[in-house]
Amino acid sequence: MIGKGPLSVALVVTRQAKKRGLPLEPAKMLTKAGGQVLGLGKSAVQSILRDYDIDRVLAEEGGRTSRGSVGKMKEYVAFLNDLHASGRVDLDAVEAWWIDRVREYFAGKPFVLHFDSSKSLRSVVRDLLSQAERRQARFAGSTLVGTMLQHLVGAKLNLLLDTPVEHYGAAVADEASSRGGDFVIDDVVVHVTTAPTEALIRKCERNLEGGLRPVIITVEKGVMVAEGLAGQWGIAARLDVFEAEQFLAGNLYEIGKFGRTGRRATVEELVSEYNKIIDECETNPSLKIEIA
Repeated sequence: MIGKGPLSVALVVTRQAKKRGLPLEPAKMLTKAGGQVLGLGKSAVQSILRDYDIDRVLAEEGGRTSRGSVGKMKEYVAFLNDLHASGRVDLDAVEAWWIDRVREYFAGKPFVLHFDSSKSLRSVVRDLLSQAERRQARFAGSTLVGTMLQHLVGAKLNLLLDTPVEHYGAAVADEASSRGGDFVIDDVVVHVTTAPTEALIRKCERNLEGGLRPVIITVEKGVMVAEGLAGQWGIAARLDVFEAEQFLAGNLYEIGKFGRTGRRATVEELVSEYNKIIDECETNPSLKIEIA
């Protein structure tokens, strides 16, 4: 029972079991023609998901047109009936279990880059980071935005430079890998972060003491924070701070030579390079990006 179709079946049948009680009769769970599961559809599935504050669409047809839905329904009804026969079944807990599987399904899907030639490249990058932000909000303690940003910058550097930079998992601390920052290119040390801190500024100060040139790439709200902290530490004039969306979009224009076809091709190359880095450095495949 995996995938959007079977998950839709499980949700609808479980909700019917809560309303009607167990045991269920499989024949009464079919439409008059017998070819589809009764009540199975997008509106029914989304109504259940909304009860759990999930607004994403699980399946446009709610599993109604999925092959095998009737068979899955019959197997699942038999399973629930067997549970009922063996003792009390907590259908609220059963439904909550399926909701967890839906959340896992959404979490396992790649991010989607919506390439629209009528929109700015900066807005395309912003949409990606916003997707990561929304997903991160659903999983306490996750750092999806920072991880995505680090590897997007790394992918962009690979496209820009003759020799690819070294890449590490986002959870690998600089000290553990003897690095001065996330990326080191000649005498430049690049730090990628969504939340600049005093610890980062101290690291930049150590970069400067070692004869290196620190660069911070961060989200829009992090720019003022980084510049403010750098001013407090007296290194503002020796530290470059770039806003991430502008940094990425600007280089995409340059690499694509500002041409229409060049922009699309460069975005595709960036995504391909990014996905390679995810395969090499991260254990979570849902961090990957696909182009719509």
